[in-house]
Amino acid sequence: MPAERSREHTAPVAAARRRMLRADGARRLADLLRGQVLAQGFPGGVLPHEDRIGTEYGVSRNTVRQALDLLRAEQLVERLPGVGTVVVGQKYPHGLDRLMGLAETLHQHGQVTNEVRSMGPVAAPSPVAERLGVAPRDDVLCIERLRSLDALPLSLDLTYIPMDIGIDLLGADLENTDVFRLLEEITGQPLGTAEITLEAVNADAHSAAVLQAPRGAAVLMLERLTHLSDGRPVDLEFIRFRGDRITMRGLLHRSV
Repeated sequence: MPAERSREHTAPVAAARRRMLRADGARRLADLLRGQVLAQGFPGGVLPHEDRIGTEYGVSRNTVRQALDLLRAEQLVERLPGVGTVVVGQKYPHGLDRLMGLAETLHQHGQVTNEVRSMGPVAAPSPVAERLGVAPRDDVLCIERLRSLDALPLSLDLTYIPMDIGIDLLGADLENTDVFRLLEEITGQPLGTAEITLEAVNADAHSAAVLQAPRGAAVLMLERLTHLSDGRPVDLEFIRFRGDRITMRGLLHRSV
């Protein structure tokens, strides 16, 4: 009896394992193809035929189709009659191993512009005051900007800056100049280090509308506290990136 019961369970377990492996195969293949898409690794932006992909990666045609469906859902590729699967989306690299502004990072991909949606002094909330090293409720400059690349929305930035520095930003050209560059000009010293936290959050109604993204869609949220070379914290930012248009890259070293 125990042996019969064991055989009864063996078949559904094996079937479930096969289904899981097929799903895993499609996801693994999608990850590999995505990398080639983002690196512009397909000549003319056209992917090879499904049979060729299957042969190259040693997977079934059904797995290839499932993988391409995943990439279509990400709006990276589309199937065109008489042409095949073509690249229709692009992500732009944002480095995590150097302290750079968005315009510095993406200058080779197009013109980065800033739409200043609001700017003015606000009483520093306790978490902001603590991180910027100012007294609670002291005025800090608060700036909200929509960052775009060739008019394509990329990020919504909320920035807090100590008022003794921020007052000089009130008349600055924030539409076409990175705040990082302005901070260095105002203070007369270079930026030094930054503490960053990167996580996925759901887009609220405001950020979704500004970024032209579906409400509730996942966006990348980068929290960054930037210091001058002398160690003073001068820039606290909460940056919401459209995850379908930005990819984060960096070179990490293992310390011994």
